[in-house]
Amino acid sequence: MADASRAARPSSSSRKARPRTSTTASPADAGRNSQPKSRPANQTAAQRRRHSKGSEKMSETIAFIGLGAMGLPMASNLVRKNFSVIGFDLDQGKLDKLVALGARPASDVTAAVRDATVVITMLPAPPQVREVILGGEGVLAGLRPGALVIDMSTVDPQTTDTVAAACLEKGIAFVDAPVGRLVSHAERGESLFMVGASDEGFARAEPMLNAMGTTVHRCGPEGAGTRMKIVNNYLAVIGAQLTAEAILLGTKLGLPVDVMKAVSGGTTATNGQFQINFATKVLKGDTAPGFTIDLAHKDLMLALTAAAQQRLGLPVGLAAAGALGAARGSAYAQRDFSALLDYACDIAGVTPPRLPD
Repeated sequence: MADASRAARPSSSSRKARPRTSTTASPADAGRNSQPKSRPANQTAAQRRRHSKGSEKMSETIAFIGLGAMGLPMASNLVRKNFSVIGFDLDQGKLDKLVALGARPASDVTAAVRDATVVITMLPAPPQVREVILGGEGVLAGLRPGALVIDMSTVDPQTTDTVAAACLEKGIAFVDAPVGRLVSHAERGESLFMVGASDEGFARAEPMLNAMGTTVHRCGPEGAGTRMKIVNNYLAVIGAQLTAEAILLGTKLGLPVDVMKAVSGGTTATNGQFQINFATKVLKGDTAPGFTIDLAHKDLMLALTAAAQQRLGLPVGLAAAGALGAARGSAYAQRDFSALLDYACDIAGVTPPRLPD
């Protein structure tokens, strides 16, 4: 929860599954800031029924734990698509918004999972995931065998592997399905999911993922989604820092930011940060947090830690981590990570550029 806190990992013995995607997408789609694709024309009648507003109530009862910037719109889309949802977050205001749409409230994790057949968690970091799922009064303490846990948090592979093993030991299926794209996409039900799951787990989770997004990538067995998310966010966060520095340089050289955007958008220098994220957030004067600088730093450190464990050097990542670490220690820490531009301009004594209306 952004605050509803508290676990994750596929064991090496996890059943191997053939990677696949439930929709066709280019590699660029996997980015947090990629543009969503429409549903494929060959979507089955059953899938179309799942997305129709008038469809019958779905059979699964979902406990959704963690109603932060991404979790609340995700859970809201499940309610709108006629899934039975029980919500919980430490922020009562967030929970009230979900209840207003038709969800049932829960007073704690234990109450949330009591009647659930599926639990979806979307939490800030590994400590919260471990506490919520593995804790003494956590998800696994109250969930019955035969249920399914879907963790959509961004965590380290060890956390995912630990949680996956604990779920499987208790006879509970586990799917890791971290999310790509922006909060604005989540609000429109256009998210992208990177999924690690067994065949059975994927088949069961897919209708719920389709209700929350437009693109579902099957990356491999349990744990593959988490590993893909680390790679994806490594690219996204470094891209944000690179974009901030490039716009700062161009501004100092007297170039209008709309000219920089147009020119780079037509060359191989283009990227989703400049063309989508910065263009709709900081360059419009909006730095309200969708994905904060603090969380971006956390995700970058997950990638660097994973690289160190594999005895890999990531020199560009290390340089970016230094820049984000400084921004994280400033007043910009809880602003959207596109505000790396404003932070860089602040340091350089440059007026932050904005796109014309």
